Amino acid sequence: MIAVRSQDLVEAELLENGYIQIYTGDGKGKTTASLGLALRALGHGWKVMIIQFAKGDQGTTYGEIASSHRFSDNLEVKQFGLDRVCYSHNMNIDDYKEAKRGWECAKEAIMSGKYGLVILDEINICIDLGMIKVQDVKNTLLNKPKNLEIVLTGRRAHQELIAMAHLVTEMQPIKHYFDIGVMARRGIEY
Repeated sequence: MIAVRSQDLVEAELLENGYIQIYTGDGKGKTTASLGLALRALGHGWKVMIIQFAKGDQGTTYGEIASSHRFSDNLEVKQFGLDRVCYSHNMNIDDYKEAKRGWECAKEAIMSGKYGLVILDEINICIDLGMIKVQDVKNTLLNKPKNLEIVLTGRRAHQELIAMAHLVTEMQPIKHYFDIGVMARRGIEY
């Protein structure tokens, strides 16, 4: 028989010290790893916020968005991005506006005290492209609630954020089926 835990007990099980994690590098798995961590936290009754930067709908239903309603009591996922992938050569003012909206949402979520885990998916790209100021991110992370775990994902993580993080994992490609022409697959890459 499975024992039902009260909300008070679940809240008491949150971490005493939440840490800052970064998943970066050119290999596949940064977002996937953060989603696995979210699933684990949800299994322990945590409230989780996932904020996806530079990821609009793009006519694609991301699996994490489609499944988030199944965890609606404890999981929120918000996307801030246009209907395309954002690169330095195709950025415009609307990309900056979306990044700013996402960052304002992220700061509010971080400081709310409502979540045990906040994932800032692809924020590293926005910082690298100058859409979000690294100093603003550093200040927010330095003032986060003590028990909040935060994950930053995306290529090209800023060295100052790497220096202040407690865990940094760099995903490096060794072999990828994209190299033989296999495109992104539903349920695996999105």
